[in-house]
Amino acid sequence: MSPPELADPRSLPPGQRLSSVLRPVNYGRVPHIDLTTWSLRIGGDTHDGGEALSLSWAELMSLPRAVVRADHHCVSRYTTQDLEWSGVAARTIIELAPPADDAQHVLVSAARGYSSCIRFEDLASPRAVFATHLNGEPLTPEHGWPLRLVLPHLYGWKGPKWVGAVDYRRSVERGFWEQRGYHVTGDVWREERYAYQE
Repeated sequence: MSPPELADPRSLPPGQRLSSVLRPVNYGRVPHIDLTTWSLRIGGDTHDGGEALSLSWAELMSLPRAVVRADHHCVSRYTTQDLEWSGVAARTIIELAPPADDAQHVLVSAARGYSSCIRFEDLASPRAVFATHLNGEPLTPEHGWPLRLVLPHLYGWKGPKWVGAVDYRRSVERGFWEQRGYHVTGDVWREERYAYQE
């Protein structure tokens, strides 16, 4: 069943319809994640070329908090407006483990083999956040608990749920949906949905 549509109080990205419901869309089952063994690993083509940085849940939660109010745009053409995402700013993670000077891409990996390729400039956006909370409440497992990457200017599939790793790349490494015909950038305002548009 499709989510209910609402009157459009402000402009939406092209091809999008307004929905009052942020419905979870998952590929496969919602994973069970154990925080005692979970970590966020940042590696790949790093600035110092050393071993990956690994943050436990406690270490992640000790970092400065960030709040971003943003719309969520699903590639299935539904937009939910004015969601409050809170967590750790992506820039904070980048500062802890910066990329090599020539690393222009990022592969963000999540539970169950999911991954998404994004440009480094998108991860470095001041509105990009590794979210732990939605509208003041901890994320539910269906919405990506414990950690979800939110990139408000891109389609939702570009920001994985259940994130576990961030790997800088000097060249594009297509993620799960990009390997299946979706656009490598996914800018919602340019309606970059499919690979044939690249």
